Amino acid sequence: MLRIHFTTEDLARTRVAATVGVAAEVYYSLELLREKRDLPHFRGWRSAVTGRMGPATRPLTSLIPSRGPGLDLLALMGDVPSVDHAVDNLLHAPVSRLRREFRGLDFHPGHLPWARRVSEGDREARQELAQAVRACHRLTVEPFWQEGRSELVAFTTRCASLMLEGGTDLLLRSVCAPLVRWRPPVLEAPYPRPVEVHLRGRGLLITPTIFAKQPVSFLWDPLDTAQPPRLTVPALRQALTGGGPAEPDGFTLRNLESLMGRTRAAALRLTAEGCTTTELARRLNVTAAAASQHATALRNTDLITTSRRGGSVLHLITPLGLALLRTGSLKEA
Repeated sequence: MLRIHFTTEDLARTRVAATVGVAAEVYYSLELLREKRDLPHFRGWRSAVTGRMGPATRPLTSLIPSRGPGLDLLALMGDVPSVDHAVDNLLHAPVSRLRREFRGLDFHPGHLPWARRVSEGDREARQELAQAVRACHRLTVEPFWQEGRSELVAFTTRCASLMLEGGTDLLLRSVCAPLVRWRPPVLEAPYPRPVEVHLRGRGLLITPTIFAKQPVSFLWDPLDTAQPPRLTVPALRQALTGGGPAEPDGFTLRNLESLMGRTRAAALRLTAEGCTTTELARRLNVTAAAASQHATALRNTDLITTSRRGGSVLHLITPLGLALLRTGSLKEA
């Protein structure tokens, strides 16, 4: 049993994250492939993905330990939703961080030399690992991300409604109940071993996931004790099929552009993937100030949400924004 103890300050600082990040989802998907249990939500996904791993993915799949805890790609690559951003974080991660994350993991003996190269920051090894992350992402996550993203948006929207209606107390009572139980001032969740956690004023970051094999996990960064730990919870409510909503066609795009203007319509499409203001500016080819103005307009009309990530902010589309993106507003008569 996991028991998380809250103070009044912890309750005030508890919030909901938009995503655990693309890198963690990729790694979780690989762990899920090794899972022997029959998980109904992932039957179609497993059928589509099984047997497609190969040489391009092996540098990453070989870093899944034989048993025990896995590699923390969240710590190495961040919680960013863009695979390009995540890979850039990996390529620039300090060697001290790499060594820390690889320490004590139980790799297969045949994979130890490769794991050692990566943990020591070998440039070529990092590049190979980065390409493997991209390859795994293309196979196990990207084809299903339209559906997954919709589930994440729906989860965070529900949590926002709960917070508005009854504050943190109602959020903790309702999030993933009855799996997670709120018995003030303690939040309880199933866990492989007894763990008592005192947040000590840091608060808690409730984080929805799509591919995690464990219903609940507790994550913290021992190198940054000022940051709140994370409680990951499942966001998926229906089976993944890979047949999520299609990208808007030309007719829909013209409707959107007529309604919102070309640049703002493009900004809405980009937030469907999740992006920071800097990424939005770069991909729209506008200044950061202009990108921020577009994001503000979309947020003020409830088409996107914005949350802070360290020194930057992350923009994500809402269910209303997704609906507009799919239909391009009202069809012409």
